[in-house]
Amino acid sequence: MTTFFTADTHIADAHILRMRPFADIDAHDAAVIARWNARIGPDDEVWHVGDVFGGVGRERCAALFARLNGRKRLVIGNHDSNRVLELPWAAPPVEHARVTMKSASGAEVRLYLAHYPMRSWPGLWRGTRHLHGHTHSMLPGTSQSCDVGADAWDYTPATIDEIIARQDATPVLPEELAVWAARRAGE
Repeated sequence: MTTFFTADTHIADAHILRMRPFADIDAHDAAVIARWNARIGPDDEVWHVGDVFGGVGRERCAALFARLNGRKRLVIGNHDSNRVLELPWAAPPVEHARVTMKSASGAEVRLYLAHYPMRSWPGLWRGTRHLHGHTHSMLPGTSQSCDVGADAWDYTPATIDEIIARQDATPVLPEELAVWAARRAGE
């Protein structure tokens, strides 16, 4: 079993076409679902960090949900209404989550998942990494925070090792840590 992260898939949400290079919503949905299922098997776990579907009724939402592989968990986004919250998630949807897992190297990784990006988050000072969505890749990541949304990852869910590699390649500290480092340097 592998754990994946994604956000802002906006499946069946025609409004998303203003931001994405697809001819129509059917092409968009086919690409997002195909890329999801190409990576995720039935026993894999997927944390969706908000904004799964849009613009469809309960039956269509449920049918699309059933096409997505994996054991799915949800951190609620601003577009996730009752038709999304009532789907058969592996666990009840949550507003935010703290997750501890192992990387491929066996290192323990602590995560704070929330749909909205934060300037500071629980565990920041103890090395907890923040994964979010909502920004559609418009805000740059830092060495400890990352947009896991579809726009930021070529519409493909990412593993923790891929996320860590991106964060580790980003020299920018989260704002709170950068201010602290600057103050320490001025002492």
